[in-house]
Amino acid sequence: MSSESNGSGVESSFVKIPQIKFTKLFINGEFVESLSGKTFETIDPRTGEVIAKISEGDKEDVDLAVKAARQAFDHGPWPRLPGSERRKIMLKFADLIDKNVEEIAALDTIDGGKLYSLAKALEIPGAAEHLRYCAGAADKIHGDTLKMSRELQAYTLHEPIGVVGHIIPWNSPSYMFAMKVGPALAAGCTMLVKPAEQTPLSALYYAHLAKLAGIPDGVLNVVTGYGRTAGAAITSHMDIDKVSFTGSTEVGRLVMQAAALSNLKPVSLELGGKSPFIVFDDADIDKIASLALQGAFINKGEVCVAGSRVFVQQGIYDKFLIKLVEKAKSWVVGDPFDPNVHQGPQVDKNQYERVLKFIEIGKKEGATLLTGGGKLSNRNGYYIEPTIFSDVSDDMTIAKEEIFGPIMSVLKFKTVEEVIKRANATKYGLAAGIMTNDLNIANRVSRSIRAGVIWINCFLDFDIDLPFGGYKMSGFGKEMGMESLNMYLHVKSVATPIYDSPWL
Repeated sequence: MSSESNGSGVESSFVKIPQIKFTKLFINGEFVESLSGKTFETIDPRTGEVIAKISEGDKEDVDLAVKAARQAFDHGPWPRLPGSERRKIMLKFADLIDKNVEEIAALDTIDGGKLYSLAKALEIPGAAEHLRYCAGAADKIHGDTLKMSRELQAYTLHEPIGVVGHIIPWNSPSYMFAMKVGPALAAGCTMLVKPAEQTPLSALYYAHLAKLAGIPDGVLNVVTGYGRTAGAAITSHMDIDKVSFTGSTEVGRLVMQAAALSNLKPVSLELGGKSPFIVFDDADIDKIASLALQGAFINKGEVCVAGSRVFVQQGIYDKFLIKLVEKAKSWVVGDPFDPNVHQGPQVDKNQYERVLKFIEIGKKEGATLLTGGGKLSNRNGYYIEPTIFSDVSDDMTIAKEEIFGPIMSVLKFKTVEEVIKRANATKYGLAAGIMTNDLNIANRVSRSIRAGVIWINCFLDFDIDLPFGGYKMSGFGKEMGMESLNMYLHVKSVATPIYDSPWL
């Protein structure tokens, strides 16, 4: 099969790679160079080669974007449109995403190593559908009439919070864009989006589509750049009213500090995870082993809710390990454009080296390497074998730290009480999986684990209507579902006296 190139050296033997059309900042409805003229390189993780040079936004560029967003919020039409009009524009935006699904999927694949087939079939259409869901809520935002205890008439208003700063991670650039931008647009907010420096291409493409859809200038701005500069400028900006951040717990702390030290802006944080995947003796070994593999290795393990701590009850522990290894050996790692591949490359060299370091730590601390454990030697790029460790104890580094790579730790347990205690023995609380046919066990464990999402006999089953967010150091605030709108709304109470009323 001949290779298809986009004219900049980026090739695939399976899909025609689109031209990289948008590499500049998007501010006030226009693509513009950064004020400094600086650029950074975005890298194809399949090869380690440069895809394109992207404008590097800095504090001064953030200031311009915030100024545009503030003007659009204080004086522009978007917050003042009837919700039904915002809905129409958002629906057009979603339709444009669907029409360009192949190009956007290719951008996320060359930029982040995501599987093209999944991006095209699920993630990009899912982003469009998320916008439609939020669009449907745009004309249903209302407050309450209150029954007061004395001679007052009162009601509440739900008003857009203002200018929002969205900081988006690299592991799911398209869906995270929609998760954050969708409810903020529906609420009537204006915003600045900073995509991760590793995966800027699709966010710039979405800005282009938003313009075509009719979203007014200044409502949606995209500033590409580094977290330490552009991201820091957003979190500390005195004229940004709210920040939504998805990323590591360590950076989440910095976001909260910057918000507190600037204008005390509210923040919502979706941070790290170390999710337990609990398999009881009565589980279907073959079926649940496949589910465990997906839960740990999908998207090359670069998933915040990855079921990387697999607790298996002692009665089926040995059989389950055999089945895991058997299935892992058929897990295909390779070019993410290849429809037969299960796992592409890690997002960049830093993440690649980080994952390999954790593999060595696991070996050194005494875990048993059952399969994988190395890089793919037969190709360039940042490819790592799916790796399974057994004989893992709770105090080992690989059982405690979020790795964000294709590493599974398998741990043995005896009783329900024991596994509840061990599953909760983590600073994180993002998600958990419970695999059992016993309803009493499922109910007990699901209510005992301190995590924001519990999946019973399924895993990674997200839905637009399912609120998503963490406990403990996995952050706070809910994305998806109607709850997501609340993060972008102020509640205002209005009261006025009433006189000579026959009733209160």
